Amino acid sequence: MSGCVFCGIVAGEVPASVVVDEPDGVAFLDTRPVFKGHVLVVPRAHLVTLTDLPAAALPGYFALVQRLALAVETGLGAGGTFVAVNNKVSQSVPHLHTHVVPRTKGDGLRGFFWPRTRYSGDDEARGYADRIAAALT
Repeated sequence: MSGCVFCGIVAGEVPASVVVDEPDGVAFLDTRPVFKGHVLVVPRAHLVTLTDLPAAALPGYFALVQRLALAVETGLGAGGTFVAVNNKVSQSVPHLHTHVVPRTKGDGLRGFFWPRTRYSGDDEARGYADRIAAALT
């Protein structure tokens, strides 16, 4: 869809730290991560909310999300992950996306208050993306 930043990333027209690009979706680092290594998983098609995702696409899309949850944990040495989807409210980009956020005990994340951080630059972001991609199974 014209003007959608996530569609631009999927098309390769907008730069991003891509972790994986597969038929079921594309995963890339959030540019304003809750914690470094915070990944967004999007379907290739422009869909706004989870309810727009066709039932036939659910298994492939969520298998990718599941693999990324494990890869974030393994690749970054995280204690676990937080996986979430916003529909309309708090959805900063109107394109379905699933957050996969690395977690560690005592990391300070409470409820739905999501403080944001930044990468020091493209090299640091690429390093996180590479570590997660290497851990994909």
